[in-house]
Parts: sequence; C-alpha cells; structure tokens
Amino acid sequence: MNGARTEPFVPPGYGRLARFFLPLALQAASQSLCYPLVAMVAARGPGGTLDLAGLAQANTVLFFLGMFAISLVPTGMVFARSREGYRQFYRVSLAAGFCASALQALICLEPVAVVIFEKLIGLPPTIAAPARRSLLAGIPLQILFFSRIPYFVAMYTFQASGLASVATIGRVALTAALTPLFCLAGWVGPVWAVVALSLPVALEALVSRAMARPFLARQPALDGAPPRLREIFEFSLPLTFGGYFLTFAAVVVAAILARAPEPERMLPVYYLALGLASPVAFSATRIQTLVLAFPPVAENRGRTLRFALAAGAGLGLLPLIFLLPGLDRLYYVTLQNLDPVDLPWIRRTAALFVFFPLAVALRARGEGLAAALKRPRVVLFGHAVLLCAAFATAALALALDTPGSLIGALGLTAGSLASAATMHTALRRDLRPDPVRAAITPPT
Repeated sequence: MNGARTEPFVPPGYGRLARFFLPLALQAASQSLCYPLVAMVAARGPGGTLDLAGLAQANTVLFFLGMFAISLVPTGMVFARSREGYRQFYRVSLAAGFCASALQALICLEPVAVVIFEKLIGLPPTIAAPARRSLLAGIPLQILFFSRIPYFVAMYTFQASGLASVATIGRVALTAALTPLFCLAGWVGPVWAVVALSLPVALEALVSRAMARPFLARQPALDGAPPRLREIFEFSLPLTFGGYFLTFAAVVVAAILARAPEPERMLPVYYLALGLASPVAFSATRIQTLVLAFPPVAENRGRTLRFALAAGAGLGLLPLIFLLPGLDRLYYVTLQNLDPVDLPWIRRTAALFVFFPLAVALRARGEGLAAALKRPRVVLFGHAVLLCAAFATAALALALDTPGSLIGALGLTAGSLASAATMHTALRRDLRPDPVRAAITPPT
C-alpha cells in the first residue's frame, strides 16, 4: 500500500481548510515571541545591551546554519507518508541536525569565531565574545530544533495541526514563565538566555513525540522500496537554497532603502511596520503545509487558491488594528519610542504592508504545489526570481525618489508576487492532468 484512498475523493470544505490552517498560523506567529522574552535575560547580564547584541548575532548564525530545517517539513510531508518512508526521513533529519551542530561547534573555536564575528561580520570584541559564548551554548538548541520536525510532520500528514500547535504554544508559555524567574534568581546574561530558550524547546520536542505516536502507529506499510536517503536529501537541498534567497532578499532591500533620503528616520519606521507585518506574513507561509496536507488534485486546486487569497487578505488586515486612534500612539510612540512626528509615515508604510501577507500566501501555495509534484527546483527558481524582483523594485523605487520605508514594503511584496507567478507558470503543464492523487493523499 502507498496510503491512497480507494473510495471516491471528497474535496475538503473551506471550514475544514480553516480548521487546519488557523492552528498553524497561530503556531507560526507565536514562535517569534520567544526571542523578545529571553532578551530581558541577556540584557541583564554584566555586559548589558552588549550581551543582548551578542545573543542576537549568535541567533542569526544559528538560524543560518539551521536553514536546512525549514525545508524538512515539506520534504517529510512528501516522503514520510509510510512507515518505511518515515524511518528514512527521520534519519535524514537527525543527520542534518548533527551536521548543523558540528558546523556550529566549529565556528565556536576561538580562531574561527574571530574570523566570523570580528573580521567577517565586523563586531567589536565586546559583542563578539558574548556572541561566541551564546553560539556555543546553543549547540543543543540546534539539535532540538531538528529533532522535533519528524513529529510535526507526522501530525501534519494526518491533518492534526491543532494538536501540533499545542506543544508550540506551551513552549511560548513556558518561556514567558521562565524568563522572569531567571531574572529574579540572578541567572542572567547571554548563556542563561540560551538556556531559557532551550528548556522549553526540549519540552516541546518531548510533548510532540508523545502526541505523534498514535499517528505513527497508523502509518501504512509500503509495498515497494522506500525512498533513498540521497533522494530525500537531494529533494531538500533546492528548498534550502531557496530559503537563503529569501534571507538575502530582505538584506538587499534593507541595504537599498538605507540609501534613500533620511535613513535615520525611514529605517526605524520600516522596521517598526515590518515588526507587525512579519509575524502575519510568516503565518501565511503555512499555506504550503495546507497544500501538502490536502492533495492538489483538480478538485482541490481552486479551493486552496481561493483560501490562500482569503487568508492572505485577512492576515494583512490584522496589523492595521495598531493604527486605530489612540492605539497607534500607545504602541508606536509609548512602547516603541517612535517620534510622534513620524506617525504619518508609519500609517503609510503599514497600509502598504497590507498586501505583503497576501503575496506570501500565494507564494507559499506555489511552494506547496511544487513540493507535492516533487519539483523542488521550481521553488529554488521562484525564490531566485523573488530576490531579483525585490532588488529591481527597490532600486527602481529609489531612483524615483520613493521614501525609504515605502521602498521596503514595495520590494518585499513585489518579490513574493513575482515568485508566486513564476512557480505557478512553471507548474502549469504539470497541473493540467490529474497529477499526484495517490502519491500525496493523506493516509487513512
């Protein structure tokens, strides 16, 4: 058996799609809350804000090394739909986690750390030192990030997204409880901040494992040969490099808008608006998981497209709540210390960012279709187009004397729209017949 249904296919209703997507969106948005929480532990260390800056740089390197983890969720939802396929995928996940951790340990060696943090990134020694200590303390965290992925995949495959999100929300709640306790106990500084971040992730991995067991027991056996480790790895690789293109696009856009007039005003405005747009846009990326959970046969494709449009539009409107009279001053001026004279720029930038989650949702749908059809290079090409389109749009806006904060919103949105259009065009021929119903239908 390969897990395909034999009864007539019944396309899911929009309510079922929403019940699957909403926990994923909440899970994605809540994950970003852990890092501001542990920041208070780092900032209370002997180095103060220097320790906090070191922790931030260490996290950047940790995430860069762990980029392969992002591609493992769609990879698992394609290959881990049988017992044998899951075992192979589990091996790849652990091997990838240990390789990323080994590279992280190598960077923590003093001569290498000096080259990376001081020579390449250009950090002063007062920030480079806590960055190295934080990165060293984060090696177990890197392994934990990879170890939980197979359990998430098992629950997503059986469309149990609500159950999967429970562990992550619990992780955020535990982090929120631990950080003030660490501060009261005097366990402060960047290393203790990593500990406060790691303990909840460890608990999240254990809880996810327990929750995934019933679904793993229900996985069907596979008649033929299981996927090879090399096949799984080669599928993940283009998705990983595509993730690096997304990262570089954000850096390129920021570099361009920094060259616009009044960067000392426009950059804070841009990052404050992006700070609210990013979590909802990250939630929109979970459309990819939805497409993989519900097979993109002809009956589903129109539904997932319409759902992506509705979800992206709805998510884009959420940050506008902070523009309501009174609330805008409370959040941006009182809490974020923005100069009140820049509130009109915040309103314009936030209004333009409304379209960003919608563009991300359409891009994520294309990523899901490409993964389901086992065409990961389409994702890589789409993300390369995103980088080029974001650069071209931002550069053109700069040449037209567009205010810097608006350049960022235009560049990121145009990049995702171009990527979505590219992937859907590249997959058009594959989607004409009834493509992969048996291959990606969830197991019963």
